[in-house]
Amino acid sequence: MSETNIDVDIDALQGRLARVREEVSKRIIGQKAIVEQLLVCILADGNALLESNPGLGKTTMIRTVADVTDLDFSRVQNTPDLMPSDITGTEIIREAGGEREFVFERGPIFANVVLADEINRATPKTQAALLEAMQEKQVTAAGETYDLPRPFFVLATQNPVDQEGTYPLPEAQTDRFLLKLVLDYPSAAEERDIVTLYAEGESVPPVDRVLTRDELSTIQSLVREVPVADDVRDQAIELVRATRTADNVDFGASPRASMGLIQTAKARAFLQGRNYVSWDDVTAMARPVLRHRILLDFRAEREGMSTDDVIDNLLTAYT
Repeated sequence: MSETNIDVDIDALQGRLARVREEVSKRIIGQKAIVEQLLVCILADGNALLESNPGLGKTTMIRTVADVTDLDFSRVQNTPDLMPSDITGTEIIREAGGEREFVFERGPIFANVVLADEINRATPKTQAALLEAMQEKQVTAAGETYDLPRPFFVLATQNPVDQEGTYPLPEAQTDRFLLKLVLDYPSAAEERDIVTLYAEGESVPPVDRVLTRDELSTIQSLVREVPVADDVRDQAIELVRATRTADNVDFGASPRASMGLIQTAKARAFLQGRNYVSWDDVTAMARPVLRHRILLDFRAEREGMSTDDVIDNLLTAYT
C-alpha cells in the first residue's frame, strides 16, 4: 500500500471491522455470509440490492450496520404514489424579515445510508430519481446540484414473491447496484434463537458504535490500494467476459461488472485481514456481483435455470 497511509494502523482498523461484525450479530442471527457481503459492499463504496421473502430481517440488518458504523440513516418506503421530490427534496417558500424566498428542503436521500424499502413498488420515474444519487453521489433539483454526504450508500430491498403493484427495475438501474444479495430462510436452530431474542427479550437489542465515518472513509481508501496479482485480475476479467458467450444467456455482464468484481475482492480481502487478493475472494463475490447483470434466454427460463447456475458453471470451468 502507498506511503500516504504509512501512519495508519491497518491492523487496528481491521480489528474494528471484526467488532462491527460482532455487534451486528447481536441483532442478526445467522446470515453471516450476507452480513459479510453487505460490509464488503460498503467498504467498496457501492450500493446493494437485498432480495428475500418478507420477514427475514433485511431492514433490521441495514439499520444495524448504520448504527454500529456511526452513519446517518434514512428510510424511504417506496409506494406507487411516491414522487421523485419525496426522495430528493423540493423547493419551498420561506418568509424571513418580511421577504419570501425559495429554499431547497432536502429529502431523505441526504443521509449516509439510505434504505430504499421495497424499491420495486415505486414507479420507473421515481426509481430514476435514485440513479444520479447512486452513480454520481449528487442530486440535481431546480437547476442546482447538491453533493450528498460522504460516505453514501443506497441499500434497497425487494420481495420477489409479492409482484402485485410492483414495477421491475430496469437494467440501467440494477447495474448501478454493485451487489445483489439474496437472503434465505434461517436454519431451525437459528430461528429458535431469533424467536428467543425478539419474542422473549428486548424488542431491539442495543449495539455499540465501534467504527466512525472517518475511519470508514480511511478503510475505503485502503481497500482501493490492496494489490491484485496480474493473473488473478486477468482471470476475473475473463470470467466476466465469459458471461457474454455462455449458453442460455441473452446478455452478459458489462465492464462495470469486471470493475465491481475486483473492487469487492479487494474489500473482502481487507475485511478478512489480508493485504492481497486471492482467487477465493473473486469466487466468493462472483454471484452477488454478476447475478443481476446476466439476462437468461427463454430456454434457461423454461428449464428452471437461474443466473446463479450459469455463474456456478463458469466458476467450475475457471477453477
